[in-house]
Amino acid sequence: MKCPSCGQENKTGTRLCKKCGRDVTLAPSWFPGWKWHLKTLAVIYAALVVVFFAAHWLLRKLPPPYNMRTIPAELTPWLYPHKTPAP
Repeated sequence: MKCPSCGQENKTGTRLCKKCGRDVTLAPSWFPGWKWHLKTLAVIYAALVVVFFAAHWLLRKLPPPYNMRTIPAELTPWLYPHKTPAP
């Protein structure tokens, strides 16, 4: 690994140059800024909203009785033991 400051050849894995003492570890080539984070969060939020409404729409398309909000007593007699269905 070459030192970017003085050009001295160093061993791979060394942190400091043995000639000039500069840090030779490679910095990441890309640092995300706040705009990138804002765009990413906006895309994630928009995707979640779309998935929520798509799931809501698909669940409303289910056949009866799955699309009902209240379950009739005839379907669940164990919930209403005092009401027995008429024969």
